[in-house]
Amino acid sequence: MSSASFCILAVSLALACSLSLAADPQPGADRLPLDRVVLFTSGVGFFQHTGKLTDDATVEMKFPAADVNDLLKSMVLEDLDGGSVSTVSYASRDPITKTLGTFAVNLTDNPSLGQIIGRLRGEKVELDAANRVAGTIVGVERRTIPAGEKQTVEKEFLILLTAGGLRTLALDAITEIRLVDKRLQGELEKALAVLALGHDNDKKSVVLQFTGKGERNVRVGYVQESPLWKTSYRLVLDEPAAGEQRTKARLQGWAIVENTTDRDWKDVRMSLVSGRPISFTMDLYQPLYVPRPQVVPELYASLLPQVYGQDLAAAEEKFRRARGEGDGDGVLPNAKRLERAKDATAAAIATPRAAAGEAESLQEAAKQMFTAAQGIRSLAAGENLGELFRYEIEQPVTIDRQRSAMLPIVAETVEVEKVAIYDERVLAKHPLAGLRLVNSTKLNLMQGPLTVFEAGGYAGDARIEDMAPGSERLLSYAIDLDVEVNPRNQSQADEMLAVKIVKGTLVVTRKATRKKVFEIKNSGSKPVKMLVEHPRDGGNWKLVAPEKTAETTRDRYRFAVLAEPGKPATLEVVEEQPGEQRIALSNIDAGQIGIFVQSKVPSQRIKDALGQVLAKKRAIEEIVRTKQEKEREIQVVEQEQNRLRQNMANLDRTNDLYLKYVRKMTEQEDRVDVLRKEITALIQKEQAARRELDDFLQQLELD
Repeated sequence: MSSASFCILAVSLALACSLSLAADPQPGADRLPLDRVVLFTSGVGFFQHTGKLTDDATVEMKFPAADVNDLLKSMVLEDLDGGSVSTVSYASRDPITKTLGTFAVNLTDNPSLGQIIGRLRGEKVELDAANRVAGTIVGVERRTIPAGEKQTVEKEFLILLTAGGLRTLALDAITEIRLVDKRLQGELEKALAVLALGHDNDKKSVVLQFTGKGERNVRVGYVQESPLWKTSYRLVLDEPAAGEQRTKARLQGWAIVENTTDRDWKDVRMSLVSGRPISFTMDLYQPLYVPRPQVVPELYASLLPQVYGQDLAAAEEKFRRARGEGDGDGVLPNAKRLERAKDATAAAIATPRAAAGEAESLQEAAKQMFTAAQGIRSLAAGENLGELFRYEIEQPVTIDRQRSAMLPIVAETVEVEKVAIYDERVLAKHPLAGLRLVNSTKLNLMQGPLTVFEAGGYAGDARIEDMAPGSERLLSYAIDLDVEVNPRNQSQADEMLAVKIVKGTLVVTRKATRKKVFEIKNSGSKPVKMLVEHPRDGGNWKLVAPEKTAETTRDRYRFAVLAEPGKPATLEVVEEQPGEQRIALSNIDAGQIGIFVQSKVPSQRIKDALGQVLAKKRAIEEIVRTKQEKEREIQVVEQEQNRLRQNMANLDRTNDLYLKYVRKMTEQEDRVDVLRKEITALIQKEQAARRELDDFLQQLELD
């Protein structure tokens, strides 16, 4: 037998032995078949396996690696007839090479038989070759051996230490190798088992251990990612009676279910849950480590050895010992010191022994606590659907892997009302042909597309949102070309409602009005019930006309209008918005005051007060105007003086013209002094007038 063939045989035998020693885990699909599937609209599904086990049993199930996190978060196990769940073990997330590196025999690099034996150096083995041989592995050597003329081959030889000495055996002459060390044999078998599981890199093994006596029923349930199930509907309309808008319709609802798993669903109980339960993912599969601070040991500088002078008394004692003299008790002083040192050492040794005794007591107490914790049983929690709605499929369902199916969930007669729905923002010219659908079934209708059939043919597509039993929804499925709508806006001026004065502030209450007119023309042969949608804006806009609406949503008014054939219909929508304007009377001008004085809304007292305010403001304005004139006069004088100074710079001081300029500048300076005094007086007068106005306004409160 060649070395390579023996390697394959050894691996196969070790692998078979490994599986026989692993408590015989059975495939979960055989012992615990899938019998129930619950699909949710949040992207997850609940899967339940049920079966019978006898005595202590181990069940192995395989899952995609991407689903292990959901498994760790949601798995529920029940041993229903007196047994209990022991442990759930699963494969590590580490790469297989890292896992193989943890075993005593490293098979990471796909070693040959010679390499495996080389890694077992020093281990005792039993060999079957020409004779049975037992010994200790020393190593493996390669030899070049002639194989015909001018040809050589390399062969591997095992070097073995036996009772008779060192021996070499050709590996291809060995038929069986047995490890004497059972622990090492177990390590090799475990490494081979890991290799076998690694053939499917996308699958992870989960082993469930159940303990008990006799035959028992067990259940295993878990949540995994799953495509959300979808719904689609068909609505077949009956022709309404003459003059009626309401009629009956046959509603069919289908659930679209997809089996994207790697196992067939055979005769499973299927449940479909509508609603939006909160679902999330969490990485529980990845090992997490808490970072810890690093503490550096304290280091102390060593001292240099010191040399000390001899004690004179000690020197005298040395001379006494040399003469044969000792202590009175016959024991030398140094001997006493040695005995004391021994006693101290014994005490020091006794102390850690006592501490060790305390530690053993603590370990025993901890062991008892752990033993008590082992008796806790894990109980599965019951399913609680809460506010969700569940469809139970009455017949068992079979869907092969990677296949999909349509399942009927609704087959009922419902009541509908034909309407035309108009929304200017959707289509300005025509309304949409629609229906008011009443969910008269006892089922929740989940959102989805709806195909409408009328008069034996296809009429259009609609979309419905989630509908509880007894609720109503509007659906639109086509454009109604027989009806035409002309919307137009009519502008309205703001209206002043009231005026009052509060602490110098004019408070004006106004009312804004807007009007929308819809002109409707029905060119068909039958009356049409129209639902006109109008935006329901914020900003305190209040509906005035029409007084009542047919319906009101969060952001729409709906008005019902009956459009007779050949007769125009009109809908006027009027809205009002009250508003308040605040004007500080200290900043109001004469033009604004004139508007309020001429209006009929303010009272006469308010008009009189506004007149007083206007008079005081005009007085202040007159003071300001006078002050500004005097300031401008000063500016003119200063400009004239600058001109005179330039001319005087070129004249002799005894010149008559120079003296004339001097007299003129003196007169101008006198005038500037007078103007500055007048400006100062005007400023004080202006300030007093403004204080008077402010005091007047602060005390002014009129309705």
